[in-house]
Formats: sequence, C-alpha cells, structure tokens
Amino acid sequence: MDSTILQNARLSAVAERQMRSWAHMQEMAAHAPAGNLADRPTARMVTYITISRESGTDGTLVARLVAEALGWNDYGQNLRDHVAQWYKEPRLMLDLVDETVGNWMYDMFGPWMDRHLITHEKFLSQVGHMIQILARRGPAVFVGRGSQFLLPRAASLAVRLVAPEAYRVERVQQRRNFATRGEARRWVRQVDSGRRDVIRRFFHHDITDPQLYDLVINVERLGTAGAAEQIVFAVRRSRELAAAANAAKPSPK
Repeated sequence: MDSTILQNARLSAVAERQMRSWAHMQEMAAHAPAGNLADRPTARMVTYITISRESGTDGTLVARLVAEALGWNDYGQNLRDHVAQWYKEPRLMLDLVDETVGNWMYDMFGPWMDRHLITHEKFLSQVGHMIQILARRGPAVFVGRGSQFLLPRAASLAVRLVAPEAYRVERVQQRRNFATRGEARRWVRQVDSGRRDVIRRFFHHDITDPQLYDLVINVERLGTAGAAEQIVFAVRRSRELAAAANAAKPSPK
C-alpha cells in the first residue's frame, strides 16, 4: 500500500477513536455534579482556538493574525481545501454547501450541482473528521463549522466575534462589492441565519449564547488587530496559569 494512503488511514483511525473518547468524556461531564465553584480548576493548557463569528467580523483575518503571533497552524481559510483534498470532493460544491447557499449560485450551476450534491450532513461529517485529523498536527486556530463542539473543551479557547449590524453591513458591502447597503444587509442576515440553523440542528446549541465562549469580542471597538491581541493574551495567560499550577503540584514520592 502506498505510504501516503497508509498514513492517512492511520490518522483517520486515530481521529475517529479520539472523537469517540472526547464524546464520551463530554457526556460524562454533562451528567457530573456541579460541585463547589472554588474547587474547579481554572488553569488549562490551551492547544486550540475556536473562533465563532458573526458575518462581517473578519474571523478568518483574526485567525490568521492570531496564528502568526503564536506560531500555530491556521485553518481559518483553508479548511475546505483540506476536506476537498482528503475526500476528493469538488471544491466549488464545498463552497456552496458550507453554512449557507445563495440561490443565484444554484441558478448558475444547478445541473452540475445535482450530479455532485453534498448534503449538510455529509459535509459536516467530513469537516468534523478533518478537524480531528488536523488537530493532531499541533496547536491550531479553527474558524466556525462547529469546531468548538468537536475539540476537547479543556484544551480549547472558545472565542465569539461580534459587532453591530451597521458596522458589519458596511464591511460586507465593501468586501463583496454589493451595489447597495440593502443587498449587503440581506446577505449578512442570510449568512447569520444559516450559521445559527446549522449549529442548532447539528450541535443543539444557540450559537449566540455567550456562555459557550471564553471570550466575546466586539470587533468594532477593538478592530481585527485588537481582537487578535486579546486572544493571544488569553492563550498566553492560560498557559502561564497551567504551568504555575503544574509546578505547584507536589512531586510524587
């Protein structure tokens, strides 16, 4: 067997075992007694950052800035490339099914799409599997696609990027060259609605719930660079606390 195929098969098997293990741990944690808040550990060695974002908050740019500052892998922009390569799927189809689909795209590519249709279920299954595989390659930043529910909570920093709608509409109109603010506003609301629906349907959570996140950052107030700085600071601080906690543990006799 080709060495690359063999290596991919091994990674896939390891990732699937890890997914089952983490799912079991999460189920146990969900049914565990709350206990005393003072007894809960607060220090943890963050290895992954997951960024959930409202449309128009430049989540992929923030992810890139954070990854560059920490020297971590950045899977904010190219996750679909990895999925397309691993599963031999048409890249355009992944773009169409990813979180929301514009009707005009189907009007243009409808006959082709019917022959290569990928359901949301299949896409999210592939993405989830890919996230697990990529996570084993080292510390990384992930954007969207339910990544915060697919990675071990104790090793992750969950971030939510938000901003007022007017700010986001303006950013989207500039970036995507919409002719009017009304068109940009419709796009923003469609994308946000699609993301909420996907998370509710497949992960049974409200994506806007602030309790799901360690950090909720207003990008309008801080800008993309400032948002990235806050995330980097939180990661470094968490690692300092984890190192201090480990150093304070009594050595085994």
